[in-house]
Amino acid sequence: MSSTTVNYPEEFKGFAISDPSEWSNPKLTSYVPKNFGDRDVDIEIECCGVCASELFTLKNEWSKSELACKSSSYGPKTQCVGHEIVGKVLKVGSKCTTGVKVGDRVGLGASASCCAECSRCEEDNEQYCKHQVGTYAGRYPDGYVSQGGYASHVRAHEKMVFPIPDGLESHLVAPLMCGGLTVYSPIKRSIEDTLAKGKTPHVGIIGIGGLGHMAIMIAKALGAEVTAFSRSYSKQEDATKMGAHKFIATGVEKDWSKNYFDYFDAIINCATSTVDTDVDAFLSTLKVNKKLISVGLPHVDEKLQVSPFTFLQNGVFLGASLLGSRKEAIELLQLAKDHKFAPWVETLDINEANVSQALTRLNAGDVRYRFTLVGFHEFFGTGK
Repeated sequence: MSSTTVNYPEEFKGFAISDPSEWSNPKLTSYVPKNFGDRDVDIEIECCGVCASELFTLKNEWSKSELACKSSSYGPKTQCVGHEIVGKVLKVGSKCTTGVKVGDRVGLGASASCCAECSRCEEDNEQYCKHQVGTYAGRYPDGYVSQGGYASHVRAHEKMVFPIPDGLESHLVAPLMCGGLTVYSPIKRSIEDTLAKGKTPHVGIIGIGGLGHMAIMIAKALGAEVTAFSRSYSKQEDATKMGAHKFIATGVEKDWSKNYFDYFDAIINCATSTVDTDVDAFLSTLKVNKKLISVGLPHVDEKLQVSPFTFLQNGVFLGASLLGSRKEAIELLQLAKDHKFAPWVETLDINEANVSQALTRLNAGDVRYRFTLVGFHEFFGTGK
């Protein structure tokens, strides 16, 4: 089968920076996409969520080297971000096997490619593939550095492109593509055995922000009793509306953990900073052999502080989780449809001023709880 295409552009347009000092003011630019692979898909973007990962990448706070795009073997030396993408398929590679078709509405998250052949890929763990490439600032085998979704179009491997069920609004689906999937995967994997036994798992969610607010909804939809953790009571009302059964303000209730011995089946840390977080207290509340899993990544120099003795008392584990698999993304979208939950989203029409506003406000914590950039067809002249 030959590749199928309609209205295919030779160059993509997007908002990008050339230096971390420009993090809050990406400028519109045009660039050549990576070479098209026989299992690649091109997407004409309808909308794109704004994730905290964008801030860390644009500021270069997850690296001690220069921006990856500066050493791209071809293509732009600027960086366009965005990996919570919803759009329409424009082009399908000749060897695609997932059934994706031109005209399909699809989503793309934080991973744009994998080898699709290794044991991890074959076992629905492709996000951990050694050759996984991030949707932006990731390096392909040919040296091209990937460009993200604050753009007219994006190119990705078909395995990372997910079909979106009818009945879900695109601007509400977008944050699920990264943020939602990032919390769905560890929650589901941590509690599925408890659910299979017919028991109600207790799940704790640390940090009620972009990730945490979706984690509350998802854990509840999966059948868990949810406890929300925040430093103060300022988000208690919101957390309750999202579905939290309990709320603990750790900055106020200093000895809270003493009342939760042997209580949690899983705790998901969604905070992007662990400064002043009493990790030992959280670990002490887990049931035997259960896990505290971090999904919010802090600055590259930040360290977790924990006493090794804490692990001995109940045989607990401290770990992390990366994104989620294609299988889990499809499950999550169906869960959202079946249980009628959606992220709390503020929309902004995409343009230079609003991209800057979204990044600046997110950096200041001025969003409840997620931005989605919309109006792509109108701005870029696409969607025809």
